[in-house]
Amino acid sequence: MASASRLGLVVLVAMASAASAQLSSTFYDTSCPNALATIKAGVTTAVQNEARMGASLVRLHFHDCFVDGCDGSVLLADTGSFIGEQGAAPNNNSIRGMNVIDNIKTQVEAVCKQTVSCADILAVAARDSVVALGGPTWTVLLGRRDSTTASKTNAENDLPPPTFDLQNLTTLFGNKQLSMTDMVALSGAHTIGQSQCRFFRDRIYNETNINTTFATSLRANCPQSGGDSSLAPLDTQTPNGFDNAYYTNLMSQKGLLHSDQVLFNGGGADNTVRSFASSAATFNSAFTTAMVNMGNIAPKTGTQGQIRLVCSKVNS
Repeated sequence: MASASRLGLVVLVAMASAASAQLSSTFYDTSCPNALATIKAGVTTAVQNEARMGASLVRLHFHDCFVDGCDGSVLLADTGSFIGEQGAAPNNNSIRGMNVIDNIKTQVEAVCKQTVSCADILAVAARDSVVALGGPTWTVLLGRRDSTTASKTNAENDLPPPTFDLQNLTTLFGNKQLSMTDMVALSGAHTIGQSQCRFFRDRIYNETNINTTFATSLRANCPQSGGDSSLAPLDTQTPNGFDNAYYTNLMSQKGLLHSDQVLFNGGGADNTVRSFASSAATFNSAFTTAMVNMGNIAPKTGTQGQIRLVCSKVNS
C-alpha cells in the first residue's frame, strides 16, 4: 500500500514537471520569430504613455496565474452567457491593461496568425514592463495555451486580498508551490503602481504599525468615507521606478497595504525583507526567479486549450 502511494506521488510529481518542461524559451523562434520584439514594442509604448500601466500589466499576469494557472483566463470578458473572472471582487474595477494586451495581440496576429497565445503575451508583457521601468530582465519560458473557460469563484478564492496576514499569504502562495521567499519577492512588485483608497483606508485610520506622518499624508486624499477610488503610490519613494525601495519602506512602517506591512512585523518574513532592502541585486535575483516560478503555475500545453484569436473571447 505504501509503495502504491509513493508511486502515485511520483506520477503526480512527474506530471507537474512535464507541464513546466513543455515550456521553452525558444518556443516561437521558428513559428513566430518576431513575436517577442512585437510584444516589447507594444509594452514600451504603453508604459511611455502611462508609467502606471507597467505595474498594471505585471498585476494582470499575477492575477492570471493564480487562478487556474497561467492560461489567459483573466482576459475573458463577461458575455450574456458567460461569467468570467473580471467581475470577481479582487478584479472588479481594479485590474486594468486588458486593452493594451488586446492591442498587442492584434499586432502579433498581423505577423503570425493564431500562433502566440494570450497567456504567453501576458507573461512576456510582465517582463517587458519591469524592464521598461528600470527593473531586471529574465528569460520567459513560452508555450502556454489559452483557456476556454474562466471562474469567478476561483478568482475570489485564490487571489490574496489586501487584508491578508502573513499566515494567510504564506498558505495561499504555498498552495501554488511558491515559497515564502517567492512570496516576499513577488510582493516587491509593489515598488511600482498605485492602489485605491478602499484597499488601504482601514490601515491608515486604524492600524498602529504605521508611520504616523505617512498615515497622515494619505488621509487628505483618502477620507474615512467617500473617495474609494482615490489613488496613492504603493512606493512613495520611487513610484515609477522598479527598485528595492519597497522593502526600505516596510522597515520604516510605510507599507501602504496591510498585506504589505505584515511582511515586516516581527514575523518569519522579516529577515527576507531586511535582505532585499540591503541588496538590490539579491532582490532582483529572487524576483526574477519567483516570476519564472509563478509563470510555471499549471500551464496548458500541447493540445490543451486553444490559441485565441482575440484575447477577450473564446474562439467561435
